[in-house]
Amino acid sequence: MSTVARTDPGAYTARHLQVLEGLEAVRKRPGMYIGSRDSKGLMHCLWEIIDNAVDEALAGHGERIDVVLHPDRSVEVRDRARGIPVDIEPRTGLTGVEVVFTKLHAGGKFGGSSYAATGGLHGVGASVVNALSGRLDVEVDRAGKTYGMSFRRGEPGVYDDTATGGAPGPDAPFTPYVKGSELRLVGKARRGVTGTRIRFWPDHQIFEKDAELDYAALADRARQTSFLIPGLQLVVRDERGLPGTPGESGPSEEVFHHDGGITEFVEFLAPDAPVTDVWRLQGSGTFRETVPVLDATGQMTPTELERECTVDVALRWGTGYDTRMQSYVNIITTPKGGTHVQGFEQALLKVFRKQLELNARRLKVGTDKVEKDDIAAGLTAVVTVRLAEPQFEGQTKEVLGTSAVRAIVSRVIEQELTDRITNPPRGQKGGPALLLEKVVSEMKSRISARLHKETQRRKTALESSSLPGKLKDCRTHEVGRSELFIVEGDSALGTAKEARNSEYQALLPIRGKILNVQKASVAEMLKNAECAAIIQVIGAGSGRTFDLDSARYGKVIVMSDADVDGAHIRTLLLTLFFRYMRPLVEAGRVYAAMPPLHRLEVINQNKRNDYVYTYNEAEMRRTRASLEKRGKRVKEPPQRYKGLGEMDADQLAETTMDPRHRTLRRVTLTEAERAESVFELLMGNDVAPRKDFIIDSAAALDRARIDA
Repeated sequence: MSTVARTDPGAYTARHLQVLEGLEAVRKRPGMYIGSRDSKGLMHCLWEIIDNAVDEALAGHGERIDVVLHPDRSVEVRDRARGIPVDIEPRTGLTGVEVVFTKLHAGGKFGGSSYAATGGLHGVGASVVNALSGRLDVEVDRAGKTYGMSFRRGEPGVYDDTATGGAPGPDAPFTPYVKGSELRLVGKARRGVTGTRIRFWPDHQIFEKDAELDYAALADRARQTSFLIPGLQLVVRDERGLPGTPGESGPSEEVFHHDGGITEFVEFLAPDAPVTDVWRLQGSGTFRETVPVLDATGQMTPTELERECTVDVALRWGTGYDTRMQSYVNIITTPKGGTHVQGFEQALLKVFRKQLELNARRLKVGTDKVEKDDIAAGLTAVVTVRLAEPQFEGQTKEVLGTSAVRAIVSRVIEQELTDRITNPPRGQKGGPALLLEKVVSEMKSRISARLHKETQRRKTALESSSLPGKLKDCRTHEVGRSELFIVEGDSALGTAKEARNSEYQALLPIRGKILNVQKASVAEMLKNAECAAIIQVIGAGSGRTFDLDSARYGKVIVMSDADVDGAHIRTLLLTLFFRYMRPLVEAGRVYAAMPPLHRLEVINQNKRNDYVYTYNEAEMRRTRASLEKRGKRVKEPPQRYKGLGEMDADQLAETTMDPRHRTLRRVTLTEAERAESVFELLMGNDVAPRKDFIIDSAAALDRARIDA
């Protein structure tokens, strides 16, 4: 029997308690302030410094911010704003620069007189970055002078860069200040020029060895900030030469500058063709809040303040069903939402339920209730609010917690959106009507899909009689091993039944060309017998209800004829997968079979003739020329397959179905946005661009390739 040793309670006294003061607490528990010690935490440090510069721009000071990633893993942020104060702060007796970089919860964003709305709120950003840096240098231009100060892991002092060849770095000899700190005068600034330059080297004692600044994330953040603050120019320069980055082969620089604001941001984010124009909804509201305020005697006194919250939302609906929403508080992204997003969603639901109730007869709504997901289908929105001292959940500022914001946002959006739907501007009257029809269509599709999923999904044909009778299922229950061949026509099905291995290969015939789902609505797609059968047999749902883990087959293989009609059918099927079963494509589980177009019979003198299969006209001509060059005779004329049904079972198995001999072409989405635009061009509702494409490409078409 084991025993657990217990310590004497009397041995635990006050001397065992540790008091972490100042920046020591940050170095001991960095996760409390930056979330983690990996690349994500390192990026958070950079955001803190950039956000301070952005707050200056937000307050109307400075029109340019430069971010430079240096080869020595340091990063520099430069702005042309007011510059950090350099005079003495009376309570501490320290310069403003030292207060900002060494004191937690110190800055110009608490009193409300310097900033009306800010991203950096807790006064810990610069000091936390300083504490977690092996070295930090700051230079400030003010009043015609340039002031400088350096820190080593949060401690102010002086570096001797001459000992390391003149290049600044964390390994240079460092002398800390002993009696008092000094804000050094390091140069002169041009008259009227103000600003701040901060360069820091992340501390290798804190951050993981492989932690690196993510250029793509930095560029995305710079881009979105340029949208949120119209007129602000952000320049990102990468001098690291890291593989896989734009600066891999030399210094790379990108400039982000947009004057269109969040309206332009929504147009940039939108992935689909528009149903409505971009609508800008703006307004404001006030609320009262009791906060502790530092009085003249240094005491914290509860004080009731009136706050103003400004709401600015841009949104539009498109033809797709994906939702893309970005939310911000004082230009700081809130990826997990908060009260402003709750108010926005609450208003959307309220407005659309009321509008559908008023138009119930025209839209044939019935008794069903519209849900949030029905409204959000195809929605692209940027939701921004600005207010002084918002309450966030944690220093990482991912969720807004100020409760009064919800009601203000909800009221503004309800009023503005209702007015936009009921009184659209001249030339936009069709947009609201199409939008309401789209929402009703999404609602009916959701209900149909739910019923379809609940009543018709089955694991195998043996377990259910609801699967299509034309499905020739396989016997295996192993999803990873099973294959579903979607076969063009009943004649091909007959041959494929004899050619397949029924242990793991299932067959589903389709009749001719299925519905073009790029043009059709979701409801029309679900009503189409062929589309419904494919969704039903795969068994994983469609659209946003698609569940990849429920798919009944490991591979879905489109097996159509090798001619132009077959290519058209294959394109229609891939459009269905791309629009409504995209996770299946993303997982690499959709394939296109490659049946041959020709069979060449090579005549042999004393033995059976050989057969050679080719897959297009050019390959057939090359192969034939090669055989004749080697002295081989080819039987005339070469056989050209009009369809899969012309092959016998052995030929189909050997060329197209037997894994030992066949060639499959995997369908991927490495360029999803480009694929989306190509599908829209070739299969969408807008005829004019497709007509132009056909006219422009007509001259390049080989007439011999036309089936006639």
